[in-house]
Formats: sequence, C-alpha cells, structure tokens
Amino acid sequence: TPADEEGRTGAPCVIRIGVTGHRTLADVDQVRTCVVTAVSDARDDADADIVEIWSSLAEGADRIVADLVPTRADRLVVVLPLDPDDYRTDFASQASRVEFDRLVALATEIRVTGPDASRTRESAYERAGLEVLANCDLLLALWDGDGARGRGGTAEIVERARRDGVAVKVIDVERASDTAPNGAAS
Repeated sequence: TPADEEGRTGAPCVIRIGVTGHRTLADVDQVRTCVVTAVSDARDDADADIVEIWSSLAEGADRIVADLVPTRADRLVVVLPLDPDDYRTDFASQASRVEFDRLVALATEIRVTGPDASRTRESAYERAGLEVLANCDLLLALWDGDGARGRGGTAEIVERARRDGVAVKVIDVERASDTAPNGAAS
C-alpha cells in the first residue's frame, strides 16, 4: 500500500470518542466551546483521519458532543438504552424529541442495549453507558465532579473508565438543575 504524505500506510486512523455527562448544563455555549476544543485536540493528538462520536443522545452533554457531526466529527454511533420510541418518552419536550430524531438521522450506526435482567430503566441507561465506554478510545466527560446520583450516571461511568484504563478528558461543568426524568442518572 502506498504511503501518504506523512508516511502512513493502510486504513485511515480512527479515534472513537465516547461521551458521558449531565442532562442539564448551566452554560451550554461555554461547554460547547470546550467540547469543540477537546475533540479537535483529540484528533490532533491521535493524528486521526476520522473522529467517531459514541453517544446515547440523552439531553444535554450527549447531544452537545453528537452535534459536532458532521462539521467537526465524521461519524456518529448511537447507543440507545431503550427502543427509540420508548426512549423518546424520557425527553422533556417536543423540541427535545425533534432534536433527538435529527441526531438519530445522522447516525452511521444505531445500537439498542436494553435493560439487564432487572428490567429497569436505570439498568438500561447503565448498559448503554458501559457500551459506549467499551467502544471508545477516549471518554469525554462533561461532569461537575460530584459523586454518583444513580446507576449508570456520569460519576459511575468515569470511575469505570479510569479503572479500565480508558483515557478520560473531563470538561468541568455546572448543572442547571438536579432533575433527570424516569430514573435516568445524570
């Protein structure tokens, strides 16, 4: 295989960036700016040709990162905790459901994890978070640093990433409120 200008041969280099974070953020514009910088830095640090975002498309952090496709990231892999119609019921408004549908339409792949044997929504959210984590090279955590507030929440996923040796980039955020619908951890 011929080498490119930088001496690389073979398949393009892909960096898979997973996202975990809070649903409600106090300063979305500031967070978005930090996310753009973090994704750009990750591409440069990995010398990646392709940036692949792994997201569950929950409101807030997940969508901010997923929204970088196609302008700043190349592919979107969506990992849903529940069937899309069921998952939509967790979103606060019709506008949120429309945004979810817009992002799903950008996906290059959609996976549905579903709940574990306990069959709870909380277990479904945890499984989706762990699926994202299992498939990423870098976990982007939009996190206030507080401890876990529920199964599969941001703190738990960050802790697991660190334990498993997955690179974690924390973007410090402030939450706008403490509510997460239907037992979903944040």
